Amino acid sequence: MHKFLIHKRGDHVGVATSDIESGEKVIGVFMDDDSTIEVVAKGAIPLGHKIAITDLAKDGHVLEYGLPIGYAPEGFTLGDYVHTHNIRTLRW
Repeated sequence: MHKFLIHKRGDHVGVATSDIESGEKVIGVFMDDDSTIEVVAKGAIPLGHKIAITDLAKDGHVLEYGLPIGYAPEGFTLGDYVHTHNIRTLRW
């Protein structure tokens, strides 16, 4: 059973559909083609929050819905909890 959804192939993050525990191996489903990905969570990820499904370089733009939703000042790696502590807006 999946524990997160990815809106579009090419996105950097998925959204938890239930709480994910640190160290838990979880399956995500790409909504545009129903394919799956398996990721080990590096931290606890609450329902509705984001999990990294790929590595992203320092200052890289974070994609969700196929669009940039912010940037990662320090980057992140596969399985990281992605939230306001490690992404920033592109608006200012």
